[in-house]
Amino acid sequence: MILYHGSNSIVEQPRIIEPNRTLDYGSGFYTTCAEKQAYDWAERKIKTPDQVNYVNVYEFDEKVLKQLKVLWFDGPTDEWIDFVMRNRQDETYSHDYDLVYGPVANDNVYVQFGLYEQGFISKTTLLGELKVYKLVDQMLFHTERALQYIRFIEAKEVRK
Repeated sequence: MILYHGSNSIVEQPRIIEPNRTLDYGSGFYTTCAEKQAYDWAERKIKTPDQVNYVNVYEFDEKVLKQLKVLWFDGPTDEWIDFVMRNRQDETYSHDYDLVYGPVANDNVYVQFGLYEQGFISKTTLLGELKVYKLVDQMLFHTERALQYIRFIEAKEVRK
């Protein structure tokens, strides 16, 4: 499986990152199967005309999934919403999964999540709204154990 990570640097040795804000799946190293998603993220973070960001490319052998503690969401579900909301709302929450895979609650659906969080729409309505969007995926490497199975291939430059 080929994975991508948009960054302002070349990341040959991925590491667990403790974010300065709450994220969908918690702390770790985020990747995606969608090269465009990683490219868009890297491009969005460019602040000056001469800045160069990168899409880092990795290989991950899916056979090792059996050796890891994995939480896998094939798409938006009640359980996925609960997991994302727990990670976003409870700064003390932590899980013990080596790897988490599922959809990205990205900018396109952020408004819908906000409406749900504020009680303006139900979980059922939120799930219905999410079916309108083509959600890309994300794979979080949450532990050092999981990171040992990812191999850096190359970094592609991203410029505006």
